[in-house]
Amino acid sequence: MLQIGKAIISLDVIEKKFICDISKCCGACCVEGDSGAPLEDEEKKIIEDIYPVIKEYLTEKGIQEIEKQGKTVIDSDGDLVTPIINNKECVYTVFENGTAQCGIEKAFFDGKISFRKPISCQLYPIRIQKYAEFDAVNYNKWDICKPARELGFKNGTPVYVFLKEPLIRKYGKEWYEELQYAAEHIDEIMKKR
Repeated sequence: MLQIGKAIISLDVIEKKFICDISKCCGACCVEGDSGAPLEDEEKKIIEDIYPVIKEYLTEKGIQEIEKQGKTVIDSDGDLVTPIINNKECVYTVFENGTAQCGIEKAFFDGKISFRKPISCQLYPIRIQKYAEFDAVNYNKWDICKPARELGFKNGTPVYVFLKEPLIRKYGKEWYEELQYAAEHIDEIMKKR
């Protein structure tokens, strides 16, 4: 483990390789899982505020579920998450040519909103567990991401490099530069312990 600021980072974030291969997984992470995408508290208000804009991007089923469940929900673990449809896809999921995509992100890329999507989605396969004194930053290995691990290995791309943009979004540029330095000098750092 490494600590940078208030984040304790699993070495898997540095050592494991990963590049999303959506052509092979077809966006399965938007459809599979026990509950919706984890949300940060401030994201609840953002989603409430942008909903009138993103609604035009969503499926009828998604809109119906949002009207029934709400724009965000608390799951069985007590976590704030996006609602899901019939224990499957996130209500904000849209499909194009059989591939799941985020309706929120589509609105972002169309220049309609400034919020790209929940940070937990953009950071995947990193999952962050918040504690009072620190964040635990861990790599989450999921079977559906096997093609991403294979592509990452083929290209030699570590998780933290693939996720540079969302890590900067979450923790800032200076934090990311410290992580990058640590990753490039990990052997020296570990010898000093």
